[in-house]
Amino acid sequence: MPLPSGPAVKFLENAPRFLFFTGKGGVGKTSVACATALALARAGRTVLLVSTDPASNVGQVFTMTIGNTVTAIPEAPGLSALEIDPEQAVEAYRERILAPVRALLPEAELAAVAEGLAGSCTTEIASFDEFTNLLANDLAYGEYQHIIFDTAPTGHTIRLLQLPGSWTDFLAAGKGDPSCLGPLSGLEKQKQVYAKAVQVLTDPALTRLVLVSRAQSSSLREIERTYLELNQIGIWGGYVVINGVLPEAAGREALAQALRAREAAALAGMPASVAALPRDVLDLKPGNMVGIRALESLFAATPDSEVTGGSALVPGVEDAPLGALVDEMELQDHGLVMCMGKGGVGKTTVAAAIAVALAKRGHTVHLTTTDPAAHLGETLHGSIPGLTVSRIDPEWAIQEYRSHVMETKGRSLDDDGRAALAEDLMSPCNDEVAVFRQFSKAVQESRRHFVVIDTAPTGHTLLLLDATGSYHREMARQMGGTAGFVTPLMRLQDPAQTKVVLVTLAETTPVLEAEELKNDLERAGIHPWAWVINNSIAAAHPQTPFLQARAAGEIEQIRKVHTLTDRVSLIPLLAEEPIGEAKLSALTALSSQPA
Repeated sequence: MPLPSGPAVKFLENAPRFLFFTGKGGVGKTSVACATALALARAGRTVLLVSTDPASNVGQVFTMTIGNTVTAIPEAPGLSALEIDPEQAVEAYRERILAPVRALLPEAELAAVAEGLAGSCTTEIASFDEFTNLLANDLAYGEYQHIIFDTAPTGHTIRLLQLPGSWTDFLAAGKGDPSCLGPLSGLEKQKQVYAKAVQVLTDPALTRLVLVSRAQSSSLREIERTYLELNQIGIWGGYVVINGVLPEAAGREALAQALRAREAAALAGMPASVAALPRDVLDLKPGNMVGIRALESLFAATPDSEVTGGSALVPGVEDAPLGALVDEMELQDHGLVMCMGKGGVGKTTVAAAIAVALAKRGHTVHLTTTDPAAHLGETLHGSIPGLTVSRIDPEWAIQEYRSHVMETKGRSLDDDGRAALAEDLMSPCNDEVAVFRQFSKAVQESRRHFVVIDTAPTGHTLLLLDATGSYHREMARQMGGTAGFVTPLMRLQDPAQTKVVLVTLAETTPVLEAEELKNDLERAGIHPWAWVINNSIAAAHPQTPFLQARAAGEIEQIRKVHTLTDRVSLIPLLAEEPIGEAKLSALTALSSQPA
């Protein structure tokens, strides 16, 4: 049966069994992946839609609960979905390792093994274990003609896709030592599965890569980075989807014309390596991509008839400038500010604007990022007195960590011992520990002046905080539960020292994910201090029916945020990207009231 009629979608032509959707967070990967799965199912194919994102929202798009088991979508015969939940995956993986030895080991040794399985390394391996099973287990998943992967934001996806090769090489070399004994103990029997997964990933007849972007310079650079890094692990070819492009139906008011000009300039400057790939362009829709009907419209052009005839005026949006939050922050002359949230919501811009405002008010400020995909230098466009900018580079952090361990633990070892230690430090398990050490230094530094951290997209951030929690538990155990030590987690839990700012968009999925992040943080004893709603169309007070329809859809989410916190900042959608000192400074002076 052919695919549904309508404009041809290049990446769906002769679709192979596996399709991977990846790109910068917040560009609409989930919407495009869900619409693809639905289109294939409507064409009579059997389809399994899988999310490997720790912050998955596939269930929210289909307005139903999915979770860590294959679940049929009732309104779409032939379509099922699965969300790989890291916590459930870890529990199943941990039990698989502990069950055979539970009756054999003393309680103390069993507790030590369980502690070794409590870190973020195990979380990553457990999710990876399920991921490779989907690629290689024909017995369990052979009934599906297509398996669609809605992957995690880019940095985590690269790590996930590199793991099959990394672990296959690591195990083939007979490596693995104390630091990885717990997490690795469940991997040895799976080597053939991992080898098959690598083969599937690198075979273009079986796997197609779809790079999803918005018509924004940062998003386009991100898919180029993704594409080149995937080339290095043998994944070639691919398709580009430019999602959410403002259609002509949006009208010709000044804001719409400025946005179109910005999109056109970004596409004109598209990196050559991805500009040469087959490309699809999808219109921005008047409403959110939630529900079957909305998904069925994604691949179609937006007719003027859908948005003409007027639209209800957008209710007034209260004044909530970002500068009001900065006023409160500087009541102390130091502290940690962490900007957190879903990828693509503008955390880097908000973090940079806060840091610039504090520096221009005479404070010493260190702006840093734990996001592998961050572009702080490009956002700032120059240096500012009092402001230091850095990036916690995973590769540098890993090398620094290895050198530190060799110089300390390795100093008293003989040659064989040093060789064994060096081999153990090559394990992928050490990567998160290395990044965590640098993160801890930034947390410690906030005792003297302001440190503003632009964090990675939500899933990776939670892994980092898990490493923080693991370190805290280890310290507490070593100290016998007594006072006299302060860990990074304790600083994050202290509202006098840390202000967590949740950044979101006034859209259903970003707000739901920010709420889930709030709940996760509060379970760890960390209470978000404020919320920032970025790029609000409602706060820009548009005049055309299309943009008013988009704005009207935001009001419910803005009101919901106000039920979750008593500190909210609202940043309007701007005609020009806030890049450079002057435009970043303007963000903290903006009012959301109409002129």
